[in-house]
Amino acid sequence: MTIPFSEEPRENPYYKGRGAQLNPKNRYLAQEYAQEHVEGIDEWWQADTPTQIFEERAKTLVNKVDSPDVGMWYSMNPYQGCEHGCIYCYARNSHQYWGFSAGLDFERKIVAKHNAPELLRKFLDNKKWVPKPISLSGNTDCYQPLERKMWLTRQLLEVAWEYKQPVGIITKNALVLRDKYILQKMAEHNLVCVFVSLTTMQEDLRQKMEPRTTTATQRLRILRELSELGVPVGVMTAPIIPGLNDHEIPRLLEAAAEQGAKFAGYTVVRLNDAVKIIFNDWLYKNFPDRADKVWHMIESMHGGQVNDSDFGRRMRGDGNIAEIIRQQFRVQAKRTGLNQERFEFNTSLFQRPQSQLRLF
Repeated sequence: MTIPFSEEPRENPYYKGRGAQLNPKNRYLAQEYAQEHVEGIDEWWQADTPTQIFEERAKTLVNKVDSPDVGMWYSMNPYQGCEHGCIYCYARNSHQYWGFSAGLDFERKIVAKHNAPELLRKFLDNKKWVPKPISLSGNTDCYQPLERKMWLTRQLLEVAWEYKQPVGIITKNALVLRDKYILQKMAEHNLVCVFVSLTTMQEDLRQKMEPRTTTATQRLRILRELSELGVPVGVMTAPIIPGLNDHEIPRLLEAAAEQGAKFAGYTVVRLNDAVKIIFNDWLYKNFPDRADKVWHMIESMHGGQVNDSDFGRRMRGDGNIAEIIRQQFRVQAKRTGLNQERFEFNTSLFQRPQSQLRLF
């Protein structure tokens, strides 16, 4: 079987420190610049460039999540695009709505919603709001490197604490430990739960697959330090990619449990829209010896495609390989004592501050 999208992109130079190695066409744009003949251009405008930050005064922040299989009710994303550069990230496709590409643009053109705290306060002040947990973030990592400079996530946590609004967090950046004491205060009232994305213990794979993320050692440190402070923590071994990290499930779950994780989840890789092109190019550049095998195994989990849009099945996959992954995860989670208890967010404490200053 012919593997699509695998010829011309592999001739391009390899950008170290980036996940994507190209900018596929934005399907929402009728016209755009493109590099068609590498050998004919001495200096190309798409050569690797420093990350650019675009500050946006957004109109909304909190979004209702209608998908029934993602485990969240509402989400808020202070950043669009993510410098972490994870090659498999489904959020890449949403970057096209901003007029950018899902490829290199997603990693080096970051949109920051600088009025995010103001928008959250406005949302929570709405009398129609019936408190439910809000996830930080449902799309890109709220603790990506830019957060060190802009502090938007920290300000959102401060607003949430003021209103006693429950918040769920998922991240793969140790910067979350900067905010561990406000998380500790929220945890005392069951207002927060933190999940850490732990994909691989192979450092060479992490550097290629998630080039600007923190190491597995640091992610385990997040679990340990937060659990010691009484913050409920879990681990997401996602995505599982057959032929690359599926054999690590026992090791990942055991390491997470040893550091205090109580909950665990997983998804299998799915390559929708432009991510299909980006991942294929990356796979053949980095693992030419097994790229065909990995690609076909991904197809086997999605009915012959690399993506499945059916709720319930798209995250877990189907077929023999998906079933092996499902059974292995279930057995190892039970062996390590994960998912033996449930966490319930406390929505009963929600309150709208009644400061006199806010009346004017």
